Order: sequence, then structure tokens, then C-alpha cells
Amino acid sequence: MSNYIGKIAAISVHNIGNKAKEESMMLSENPLELDEELTSILENYFNSAFKPIESFEFFNENSLDYNLAYKTSESIFENPGTLHEASKEYSRKLYEVQDHPNIKGGEFYTVYFKDCTLNGEVVDAVGLFKSENKDTFLKVRQRAGDFIVEPQTGINVKKLDKGCIIFNSEKEAGYIVTVVDNTNKGGEARYWVDDFLQVKVKNDAYHQTENAVSFCKSFINEALPAEFEVSKADQADLLTRSQQFFKQHENFNMEEFSNEVIEQPEVIAKFNSFKGQFESAHDLQIEDDFDISAPAIKKNAKNFKSIIKLDKNFHIYVHGNPNKIQRGTEEDGRKFYKVYFDEEA
Repeated sequence: MSNYIGKIAAISVHNIGNKAKEESMMLSENPLELDEELTSILENYFNSAFKPIESFEFFNENSLDYNLAYKTSESIFENPGTLHEASKEYSRKLYEVQDHPNIKGGEFYTVYFKDCTLNGEVVDAVGLFKSENKDTFLKVRQRAGDFIVEPQTGINVKKLDKGCIIFNSEKEAGYIVTVVDNTNKGGEARYWVDDFLQVKVKNDAYHQTENAVSFCKSFINEALPAEFEVSKADQADLLTRSQQFFKQHENFNMEEFSNEVIEQPEVIAKFNSFKGQFESAHDLQIEDDFDISAPAIKKNAKNFKSIIKLDKNFHIYVHGNPNKIQRGTEEDGRKFYKVYFDEEA
């Protein structure tokens, strides 16, 4: 997903304490007043950490009408002038879910953005951000011929702790949402995604591509050797050919992939049956036909690494023709790999 956060049109800031520690929630009476310099700093602050390529959507098991973040965002898009009052609704919800002692309080920003880009489309967006961690800065100033160094505590504008951008697109499906959570260290930190926002991963090309990559890797590394006699070199070759398929095709078709990469009918049959097992075990569904997401392939390149690990002494990285690797056993029982090559790089 390609997106860019636009210009700040309005912003409100509140301080949300930890409810479990009986810390207070302090709501500001008015929106934040901005000048040109502060606007530029805040836009860079919000933009710098937002490079997500995975998209989410609001959900609720019963109805989106019961998702407060969704309904509040909907009201803002219908009337941007209600942003400040709506920011208090977000704040009250956030305060209620900050009920674990390990959750840090902090400043909570509600922002209305104009002229954002979403996959080439210009849309408005609502941004929700929370700063939890404070850094120490040194302020150096001159006085009577000497220098004075003073420590100050504040927010590092290059480190966004938690964020969410709700783009005004695909409203009926729960909007298109991107999420950043840089302080998700323990289970309690999931409150931002699960309890406050209530979002789930959007079943788009990116998500489908990630699922298919994970499925193919699991089949080659786990299911295939459990059912068939296959060498590490052959597994490495299948991983390499799988990667080439994802890189060279714009569309993934399960039958086409099976014929080009898996090839052998009996192995294809196992591949097809394993798909159902994989979907059931991971509670997901892999479509038989979908557009391949290049960003997802780039992010998951490590899943295609073809490495033959030999005890603790050697690793062989295989990038091409497996016929140039031969496995054997010496008369004394020692195993070996013989590697052929045309020239040294």
C-alpha cells in the first residue's frame, strides 16, 4: 500500500494517565493552536515513523456500530469541525483500556489531515497518536561569558511510540487503517490494537501474499520431507524456484504455481492437501488466485533463504542450480557436499 500523510488541518492534545494506577485523565478545553514552525515539526513527527505497508480495518463481532473508534472517526469525516469533541471520546475510551500497571500514560493526539494520498487517490484522514516515552535533552546556553548546560525532559520527535491513520476510504468495510506500535513489548501492550482501536489485518493482496509465502515455506521445510525422501539441496531449489515465481509473476494462481514449481503429481497432491491443514492450523484462508504484492515479497525475502546447515561448522547458501551440489558419504562414514562452480565472484 502506498500512502502519504497530508497537511494538518486541526489537532487536539490530551494527557491520558494509567487507570490501574489511579492516574488522572486531563482533557484540554480547546484545540491546539499551531504556527508554521510547530506544524512542520508535528507533520514530520507523525510522518517519520509511518512507513507501514500492511493495512488494517475496524471490526466488531456484532456490528461496526459497536466499535467506538470506527463510529467516532465516521462522525469526524462527516463533520471535521467536531474533531475536538470527538478527541475527548477517543480519550475516554483509551483511558478505560489503560488498565494494566505496565502501561505508560502520555500525551494523546487526535489530528485531522487534509490531502493525503492513498494508492494514488487523494483523501482526508484522521490520525491518532500517543507518546509514552520521554527522553532527556541538554539545553546549552551562554551567560556572562560562560556556558550553562541544563537537562530537560521531553518528547523525541524522531520516535513515535504509537500511531494510527484512518483514511476516509472503504468506509463500509471498516475504513483503510494503518497502525504503528513501537512499544509492543508484552501482552498488555496489545491494548492499542486490540482494545482501543479494535482492528484486524485487511484481507488484501499484501496479506494474501504473506499467507501464501508462509504456506509454501512450511510445505517445503516441514510437510515435504515428512512425506517424501528429499535432500536439503532439493528443498533449497524449491525455495529458490518459489521465490522466482513470486518475483516474476504479477498474479498468483495455485494451479500454475503447482505445475511450475512443485511439478511432480504425487507431490502436488500432498501440496493441495497440506493447504487445508495449514489454513485450519493458522485460522486463515489462502485464495487460489490473487494479485501478488511486491512489498510483501520484499519484506518476506528471508523466508526464501535456501541454507543448508552442516553441524556447527558450515552453512551453504543456495541461490541457483541444485545440480551443482552433490551429497555423498566417505568410506569411513563422513558425509560431504561437493560444490561445482564456473568462477569465483
